[in-house]
Amino acid sequence: MSATPPKFLGIHATPPKWLRWLLHLIPFVLLIIVYGIASDLRHRENPADKLLPPAAKMYEAMRQAAFEENVRTGKYQLWTDTGASLRRIGIGLGASACCGLLCGLILGLFVGMEQLVLPFLTFVSIIPPLAVLPILFIVFGVDELAKVMLIFIGTFPLITRDIQLTVKRIPREQIIKACTLGASQFSLAWRIVLPQIMPRLIETVRMSMGPAWLFLIAAEAIAATSGLGYRIFLVRRYLAMELIIPYVLWIVLIGAIVDFGLRLILRTRYAWYLQAQE
Repeated sequence: MSATPPKFLGIHATPPKWLRWLLHLIPFVLLIIVYGIASDLRHRENPADKLLPPAAKMYEAMRQAAFEENVRTGKYQLWTDTGASLRRIGIGLGASACCGLLCGLILGLFVGMEQLVLPFLTFVSIIPPLAVLPILFIVFGVDELAKVMLIFIGTFPLITRDIQLTVKRIPREQIIKACTLGASQFSLAWRIVLPQIMPRLIETVRMSMGPAWLFLIAAEAIAATSGLGYRIFLVRRYLAMELIIPYVLWIVLIGAIVDFGLRLILRTRYAWYLQAQE
């Protein structure tokens, strides 16, 4: 006879708010404890160990990066790297979202355009973006444009396809009624279709954040003089894990803040969308 699972883990369970927060925190607390124990054991055997630096060393490395001017450049390293990376990912993902929204809207509404463009878009989406990175550096140079284009190429097909499918799922009766009442094609797209697909665009951008960071860090690792990915790959040659680990956690924190902001927009502006997903 199998043991009965705790009530808060059952199929029909609805844990209270305080328990949900506790369940959220447990994996992170366990990870910190395991890392602390492993780091302590390694430094007892070898005080010069660099693989698992203690929290004090990571704190000191990040303090210097954030609040002490770089001797060579005269800038604050962490904020310079963060600004460069955010600028690249913001431009690349923003352009991808705008173009993907427009193209997905057109492909979803006009069958002729769908038949013309969709097979080619599917073909492009199969190409690994990192495989064309050398081509981008040759065509656009090693400056900012190549990095932005890599993010754009890597996320644009996904956003376009997702928006196109969302438009296709809108009940056809809505479009027929609007056209019957005299709505123009522009009014149909702007006033009826667009408000219904905007929350899905936000969701798709959220899903694209991970790949966008991957493409950005890969591009910065190969050709850049600033950026979070550039710094991580620069200090790896010195096995500077006391800086690499905090930089990785800093990227995670930035991504979490952006994700929280997008979810907040969904909750405040598009509550009806979230209710429909439940």
